[in-house]
Amino acid sequence: MPRTRLLIVEDSAIVASALRLLFEESGYDVDVASTVKDAIATATARAPEAMLLDLTLPDGDGLTILERLRADDHAPRSTIALTGHDDDELRERCIEAGCVDVLLKPVPIARLVELVRSL
Repeated sequence: MPRTRLLIVEDSAIVASALRLLFEESGYDVDVASTVKDAIATATARAPEAMLLDLTLPDGDGLTILERLRADDHAPRSTIALTGHDDDELRERCIEAGCVDVLLKPVPIARLVELVRSL
């Protein structure tokens, strides 16, 4: 049975490494990107089924990634936004952009794994 490909977009190397390990141990094929540019290139080349999307990246807004991928028909089937900002307007922007959920950092690991598995 093929493994689900997951793209983790996270600019913190420590967080990205921890998430990569967690999801690889859970049976996923994992790619990691730390910038808008790298995330778009990786998603276009590797076609992930799901994406964990940090919204604050060094080269721009993480939602730009999802908007660009959707415009080019390369968007993952499911995207979960990860943010440190508890803001209703931001949550609404994420849902409108196509995110299935928005989780506040620090994300409870059990909830994150359960949510990704349900996708």
